[in-house]
Amino acid sequence: MRLVLQVWRQKSAKAAGQFVRYEANDLSPDMSLLEMLDVVNENIIGRGEEPIAFDHDCREGICGTCGFVVNGKAHGPLQGTTACQVYLRHFKDGAELWLEPWRAKAFPPIKDLVVDRSAFDRIIASGGFISVNTGGAPDGNAIPVDKESSDRAMDAAACIQCGACVAACPNASAALFVGAKIAHLGRLPQGQPERARRALQMVMTARDEGFGHCTSAGECEAVCPKNIPIDVIARTNKDYLGARLHRMTAEAGPRPVRPGTPKR
Repeated sequence: MRLVLQVWRQKSAKAAGQFVRYEANDLSPDMSLLEMLDVVNENIIGRGEEPIAFDHDCREGICGTCGFVVNGKAHGPLQGTTACQVYLRHFKDGAELWLEPWRAKAFPPIKDLVVDRSAFDRIIASGGFISVNTGGAPDGNAIPVDKESSDRAMDAAACIQCGACVAACPNASAALFVGAKIAHLGRLPQGQPERARRALQMVMTARDEGFGHCTSAGECEAVCPKNIPIDVIARTNKDYLGARLHRMTAEAGPRPVRPGTPKR
């Protein structure tokens, strides 16, 4: 099998980038996109050139480390699939593939197909956790959770932080990622004590990191490799607005009562 690759090459964040053409020959249709890049890099290294830099770790669609845009689609042409699980048999022999990194202000480039996604870590650090003492495992299992809530929480917990939602969004919004974390913890009883504070801090941190606003374009849901539903964003908006109103009411304090006003 033979493929023609147009790969985005960029030495550093400050260097100018460009697409570079490579011909990949003698490929197996059972290779993944990442394994194809391994083969291409072996040839590049053999010529004494700098290999293509790309993120990878588990190569089992679990960790969320891999990810780049293939022919304009985050993670490639298959829905609900990470780039490491996209195999060459899904492309025609002789096809041309355009590979480029996630492009977003909040994901600055590092090198070639690698971008800095640490903004996601800072959003998680701002509130994407439970800090109250929930006891040991037996205590956690003793708290009843209704079936619908546990199912929806598990669906949201499937988010692997790959960043495809941001790459696909025309506004580079992280709303699906933030919504998945808020919906995951907010649907469980252990997540209730910090629910309002979590929504406020995670949404505000995402804004401060440079992610755009959600305009319900739906591109994030279409490319998410874990099929996170877009309704987690609606839940985020509800929690965030509720927390904002509660804070504004608390900051305003009690309403003044004029002397002589009869009690109701």
